[in-house]
Amino acid sequence: MDLRIFTEPQQGADYDTLLAVAKATEDLGFEAFFRSDHYLKMGDVDGLPGPTDAWITLAGLARETRRIRLGTLMTAGTFRLPGVLAIQVAQVDQMSGGRVELGLGAGWFEEEHKAYGIPFPKEKLARLEEQLEIVTGLWRTKLGDTFDFHGTYYDLTDSPALPKPAQEKIPVLIGGHGPTRTPRLAARFADEFNMPFASVEDSERQFARVRSAAEEAGRKGDDLVCSNALVVCVGKDDQEVARRAAAIGREVDELKANGLAGSPAEVVDKIGRYAEVGARRIYLQILDLHDLDHLELISAQVQSQLTQEQSTQE
Repeated sequence: MDLRIFTEPQQGADYDTLLAVAKATEDLGFEAFFRSDHYLKMGDVDGLPGPTDAWITLAGLARETRRIRLGTLMTAGTFRLPGVLAIQVAQVDQMSGGRVELGLGAGWFEEEHKAYGIPFPKEKLARLEEQLEIVTGLWRTKLGDTFDFHGTYYDLTDSPALPKPAQEKIPVLIGGHGPTRTPRLAARFADEFNMPFASVEDSERQFARVRSAAEEAGRKGDDLVCSNALVVCVGKDDQEVARRAAAIGREVDELKANGLAGSPAEVVDKIGRYAEVGARRIYLQILDLHDLDHLELISAQVQSQLTQEQSTQE
């Protein structure tokens, strides 16, 4: 089970804060640092000092880290033209030495579009499908060849399809709860399917749909890595769990029901339940980005237990 750190900077974090979390992610042995792609805060927080751009952030981190994977859950398809996005992601991949992954979604938060003058189209999933075709098509076009695409929403003619990423293939993540179109998109384009903030039971059903869609598309059902994104709140004892829950404005019982909360043993046990239904990777949503002791505890007492269990099974 790979553990990755997942941040929500729109809730209030500058670049230096994100850099500190990314460096802790690397130093503590986690697999990757991911961030959301939002320009407006959510809920009862002030969001100061204001939003940071996902791909500008990752470009900086690409030069200031050495090992961890870097990516988005999820880049909003409404924010960037697909040709421009392909250039941005390929460049950051080069800057990182080939450590980038692209999570791409349709975009959903209408208020942030209104706040920053970004068009919010009605038909987003059909646009997302064209965006995925364009981004992946540009990357796989051979050097010296050109790429053309003539769709309903986007039109590309004689694109040189440059620059190329450092990786032969940048992993693409698609996620969501949709029962039909989302699994089909994942089957066509994704290397990983992510189920965000869902129960074990709902994850099991969606993973099955994705595997079925992959097989219908001529792929093996286990070709795609299945993963979950879950809020995490771990403490050495009940008092520390309660303190960390209060710091992010959540209740302990609610976090235990809907996320990964409690003692290290409780969290390891729940992660095991997700593993049993097919999850091979967990994105730990860290909401208090100044509590680096939290990351140290997870590394020392959650990640280490999972590693020991895996070694025993092997």
